[in-house]
Amino acid sequence: MGYWRWDASFSVGIAVIDNQHKQMIEYINELGTISIYHDKAKIRAVLVALKDYTVSHLAFEESLMEEAGYRKLEAHKQIHLSFIERIHFFQERYENGEDIAQQLMLDLQMWLINHIQHEDTDYKEAVQAMLHKREISPMEEHIKDGWLATLRDKFFK
Repeated sequence: MGYWRWDASFSVGIAVIDNQHKQMIEYINELGTISIYHDKAKIRAVLVALKDYTVSHLAFEESLMEEAGYRKLEAHKQIHLSFIERIHFFQERYENGEDIAQQLMLDLQMWLINHIQHEDTDYKEAVQAMLHKREISPMEEHIKDGWLATLRDKFFK
């Protein structure tokens, strides 16, 4: 049973990031489904997977921003750190026996929507430009040093 569906308004226009956000939505939906049955072992497993995936996703996002020279990187990292601390807080509450699944789902949904539509869209242009340049660079290398350079030099010197 899915609680939340991906919507085009969540897209930052960077496929790899959008796919990672979609995966986070899947974890949130899975948490909601499992919480109905109060299966603590499965809730814990999804919570751990969600936390690990989120930490990995945020680190990946930061690496793209850093490579792109994004001017607000440090502020964005602080937002990410605050979110990771929030997930740790929920995990501690869970480990202390609290039923946190529904509140965690709502918090994650609100945070993710807000974060994607505000903070993530802010780095969009810088990262897209960097990724575009990265796609062009291998061809430029072939032209500069590879077989295309040999042909160029042979016929156009």
